[in-house]
Amino acid sequence: ANEMSAIGKASGKIILMGEHSVVYGQPAIAMPFSAVEIIAKVTAQGEALSVDCDFYKGLVHKMPKIWESLKHAIRFSLYRIGAPTDPAIHIKISSTIPAERGMGSSAAVAVAVARALFAHYEKILTDKELWEIVQSSEKIAHGNPSGIDAATTSGKSPVFFIKNQPMEPLELKLSAYLVVADTGVTGNTLEAISDVADLLEKKPEAMKFVEELGSLAKQAKEDLATDQAELLGSKMNQAHVLLQELGVSDPSLDQLVRISQESGALGAKLTGGGRGGCMIALAKNAEDAQKIAQTLNQAGARQTWIQYLGEIND
Repeated sequence: ANEMSAIGKASGKIILMGEHSVVYGQPAIAMPFSAVEIIAKVTAQGEALSVDCDFYKGLVHKMPKIWESLKHAIRFSLYRIGAPTDPAIHIKISSTIPAERGMGSSAAVAVAVARALFAHYEKILTDKELWEIVQSSEKIAHGNPSGIDAATTSGKSPVFFIKNQPMEPLELKLSAYLVVADTGVTGNTLEAISDVADLLEKKPEAMKFVEELGSLAKQAKEDLATDQAELLGSKMNQAHVLLQELGVSDPSLDQLVRISQESGALGAKLTGGGRGGCMIALAKNAEDAQKIAQTLNQAGARQTWIQYLGEIND
């Protein structure tokens, strides 16, 4: 028996610009966030297919219904590989991606599991096949996934996307740093989305905020391509104000955004669904990023991460 472990990895994701307005046909930009990741390890062991992760430990066929999307990612991968449905293998999943934070954790689990299983069986996993496995698992987890999480947790480049249109990979050459902070408040994306819908119905003039967010996302795409960190930062600040107008921010996010701005960030805003969850701040260099992260930690952020946005020469 092969005692070696096969490994599969996936990164988290962050929405840089365009949350909420993307629902109304405006563009958004999402990017892989490699400061958090999921690693799946497959080892030949035991008598049956078993899994060990943060929320479940035991046989796959006994997994509770609530983890159906992970079960599906495992079963569907095995089916595509042409492996037995209940092989004597163990899948260990470890994650530093916080759940329910809009960081793509459910898609990333599927990406990492598919990669590890294909590696274990020494089968080539094409991008198309990975996409199908992840999207079908995401449908179980989220009903109607946009595909953003599937694309960003498995890829290397940011994507520019508009609902129901093909995604466009973007070049990221920004000599700047992104600080991400978790407010520690569990976000409620569905509630925030339905409140925005209500607002637009009652006050159609609020649609101008949605359109302005879209236009900021379009301009941000240029800033990424031309290394304009200052310009991108000021668009992030403007976007946060517009998201406040739409009613999707909250005191915990506003406080961390304000503190970032006062600590020298080029810009700061909420990221993802809002109403808790995470915020992001742009820093012009590593020193500023460290200082902003430290200040956010002192101000009560549950956790902070830093990612360089330039080209990393491996």
